[in-house]
Amino acid sequence: MKKSNKYKLKLEPLELIGPSDKIYEPIAFEFDNHDNIFEIIERMKSRDRFKTQQQSVEFAIGLKLFSEVMLKNKDNPLFEDFRSAFGDLMKKIKSKPA
Repeated sequence: MKKSNKYKLKLEPLELIGPSDKIYEPIAFEFDNHDNIFEIIERMKSRDRFKTQQQSVEFAIGLKLFSEVMLKNKDNPLFEDFRSAFGDLMKKIKSKPA
């Protein structure tokens, strides 16, 4: 059995644009990931690839959520055309910035 890190994420609306009668309750969920996401966030922030550190954090969290789902569903045809480009993106991310 593979070991994985466990996380909890909570998303709640603070301010939504546009008219809506709907009230959205916060979403909280637990998930696992083979990587230490906090270390990845720190590396992304130190590489200074985005306009703000906050964008580095958003990118790291979104990427790790997406990539783990993709790994767990590697036979899903939805990812078929994207898999090669994703590999290239990960190589670029892991390389030192120019």
